[in-house]
Amino acid sequence: MKKFILFFVLFLSAAIISNAQKKILSIEDATWLNRSIYPSTLQQLQWMGSSDHFAYVKRNCLIVGDIKSEKRDTIVKINDFNAFVPKLISDSLKRFPQVNCLDDNVIMFKNNNKLFLYDISLKELRKVNEFDEKAQNVDIDDKTFQLAYTIDNNLFVALEGNQIAITTDENKDIVNGQTVHRNEFGIHKGTFWSPNGKYLAFYRKDESMVTDYPIVNIDKRIAEVENTKYPMAGMTSHEVTLGIYSISENKTVFLKTGEPKDQYLINVSWSPNEDFIYIAVLNRGQDHLKLNQYDAKTGDFVKTLFEEINERYVEPENGLSFLNSKPNQFIWQSERDGFKHLYLYNTEGKLLKQLTKGDWLVTNFLGFDKNDKQAFFTATKESPIQNNIYSLNLKNLKITRLSLDHGRHRADLNKNGKYLIDRFSSTEVTSEIKIISAKGKELQVLLEDKNPLADYKLGEMSIFTIKNNEGEDLYCQMIKPVDFDSTKKYPVIVYVYGGPHAQLVSDSWLGGAGLFNNYLASEGYVVFTLDNRGSANRGFEFESVIHRNLGTLEVEDQMKGIEYLKTLDFVDPERIGASGWSYGGFMTTSLLLKQPETFKVGVAGGPVIDWKFYEVMYGERYMDTPDENPEGYKNASLLNYADKLEGDLLLIHGTADATVVWQNSLSLIQKCIEDGVMIDYFVYPGHGHGVGGMDRLHLNKKIKKYFDDHLK
Repeated sequence: MKKFILFFVLFLSAAIISNAQKKILSIEDATWLNRSIYPSTLQQLQWMGSSDHFAYVKRNCLIVGDIKSEKRDTIVKINDFNAFVPKLISDSLKRFPQVNCLDDNVIMFKNNNKLFLYDISLKELRKVNEFDEKAQNVDIDDKTFQLAYTIDNNLFVALEGNQIAITTDENKDIVNGQTVHRNEFGIHKGTFWSPNGKYLAFYRKDESMVTDYPIVNIDKRIAEVENTKYPMAGMTSHEVTLGIYSISENKTVFLKTGEPKDQYLINVSWSPNEDFIYIAVLNRGQDHLKLNQYDAKTGDFVKTLFEEINERYVEPENGLSFLNSKPNQFIWQSERDGFKHLYLYNTEGKLLKQLTKGDWLVTNFLGFDKNDKQAFFTATKESPIQNNIYSLNLKNLKITRLSLDHGRHRADLNKNGKYLIDRFSSTEVTSEIKIISAKGKELQVLLEDKNPLADYKLGEMSIFTIKNNEGEDLYCQMIKPVDFDSTKKYPVIVYVYGGPHAQLVSDSWLGGAGLFNNYLASEGYVVFTLDNRGSANRGFEFESVIHRNLGTLEVEDQMKGIEYLKTLDFVDPERIGASGWSYGGFMTTSLLLKQPETFKVGVAGGPVIDWKFYEVMYGERYMDTPDENPEGYKNASLLNYADKLEGDLLLIHGTADATVVWQNSLSLIQKCIEDGVMIDYFVYPGHGHGVGGMDRLHLNKKIKKYFDDHLK
């Protein structure tokens, strides 16, 4: 008995010592300034062309593996490139460049405005093109090695080192080859090479009719105004056309997209034979889409394949995915039945069949196998907070789940459609990378999970659901304080975003919470997050129900979370705060002003205060124009609730924010002054819609201090 007692005491002492040795997150850790706690990854992991080999960069070397073997070969070292200094490369490379593995033997990379091909077997480096040192938005055609790029507002191509100006607009309000429509609708670039490099499609944006918006730069002794084009909801927007430049003929035609000019040209897609180009033409009201076909040589309109109409909005974000064996057939992604699914069409505009259906949505289309028997995609089929990999039999429409581990998966399909690289994390896995077959068989683990926070003491995290007033599930996450004591009463910080295109609660590492929320929990706060109606991955109705009345149903759902919190004995109902940025800043301010009896403290970063100050594309999708929806704009404007503020509210804004312009928070400050309401304010000079670099540490300290001063 004495031996047992001695053993128990020693065991308990060891456990206490071990627990005491656990680290606590510092605010520097929470700001990602400690690289040792970054999740592991494989740099530049990619398939090597159409082969079954994959490659990644490690310690300035290119490592190659094969799906049939766990053997790894170092095939290129950084010194292999530096052997060509100064003959081809002017200066020695200090880091392995960003490479594109074209096949098993050839890799491509840029360096000092030159494009190189490296032959692995011959250890030969060849310069295949070069471009102007002032070039931006560089777009490489990896078949011909032609380059498209912009200098200021004009577009150029480099052909074997010869620079050709595609546009020569002296008016700086005419912008060529860059993103348009403020990067909405999945737009992330402004140039589009045809499949074999014969043509270059490009956006031309005329902003001359858009009002200049002043951004103040205080770096000079006399501050300077740097104007940007910012079309606010209901005001004049820019006009976009699409040009087609022919490499062989050295001429450009513009597609005849017709009137009105105030429309959106999106989802640009080339036909496999390069004869046609397809554009989704969306009206200014964003409720009527036409998928149009145009002749690439003449720019003539050919036909409308089909139309989509929705009384709220239509938001296509993906182009056409043509089958390999049937170039007259393609997959179109649409939310027309309430969830984003795959539809098979032919180029005559005939719907052949709906390929996927159900109360779940496709998140990413990955491609086909070589013979178009199987298609591959990721989706939320198992759960709205998961993202799994699936194959689809195009004949019988059978869907097979390929990723067996719960969590959130991202996948890269190799070109022959036989294997996938599966990157995933979950609430239990920090980061893991596998090779799986097209049938879902696990072939290799390329990166095993290693928790970088294993030596840290974190608060208990849980994910669960509660019901809103409509009986719908709302996903919630809670992080309890470190060394949680159920007999204590803790203050709560509600971390919120709440708007479209975002989901905070997920089956991923840390539940999607990030380090800063975990740091706040280590400092004695309960941190609570709820994805209300309006947030992503729950289907069109759940996300779009907020249409024309932003900030109402979102607040209603958040208050269901508050009701739940107040049922917990360890929650202090008198010490509830909220924090968020951007739409989350709008939500935080809404909660403090619309529910003043509930929320004691708030920190709102980059907040939208009045939606009439927000831009056309996003703002009108969810609110229509101020003239069309005056009551909705009035209800959503937080200026109308300024006199309701009872708690402590800190607004934070970057002075150079060109997304949510500074005018938003300044207007609320002015209204509070007029109403005699006390409010706190802090700005980050020169920062845009977010605070990065070392200033991020200052921001996090500012947020933490505000809650410590007013909520603890």
